[in-house]
Amino acid sequence: MAEPLWEAETLYLMSIKPQYARAIFAGRKKYELRRLRGLPPIEEGSVIVVYVSGRIKSIVGEFRAGRVYKASPEKVWSIASSPGSGVGEDAWHYIKGAGRAMAIEVSEAVMYERPITLEEIRRVIPGWNPPYSYKRLVEGDPLLELIISRVRARLRGSGGRGGD
Repeated sequence: MAEPLWEAETLYLMSIKPQYARAIFAGRKKYELRRLRGLPPIEEGSVIVVYVSGRIKSIVGEFRAGRVYKASPEKVWSIASSPGSGVGEDAWHYIKGAGRAMAIEVSEAVMYERPITLEEIRRVIPGWNPPYSYKRLVEGDPLLELIISRVRARLRGSGGRGGD
């Protein structure tokens, strides 16, 4: 199991569908694709905290952004759809037609020992909703200060042992 990603200066919270999150944490999905619609692009070395949408509705872990490619959907697709990348045709349908797209290389994925459910988050931060795509977590953000920093501190204290 990889060590937690403490050194990163920049954290993002990203909503990912359950099947793609499973593939990321199983090491089968090498890139996460996003449309760039007014959001600042994610930079290499950033930590992506993963909120799994659908029926899961939980923050389950994180990964480091390796190389990040920002270009036309066609160029991003040509990079991210290579054999063994774990990126399927559905990703093309998601990014095609966008002005610009981004492929984030998945590196050092770490699952948390226990997921943080939407219900738990809302007990601490009433009315909280996950981002549609992703958002930067900055100092003072209640989610970062009240929940994620504590989970990450526990991980650090336990030597980074998360789930598989």
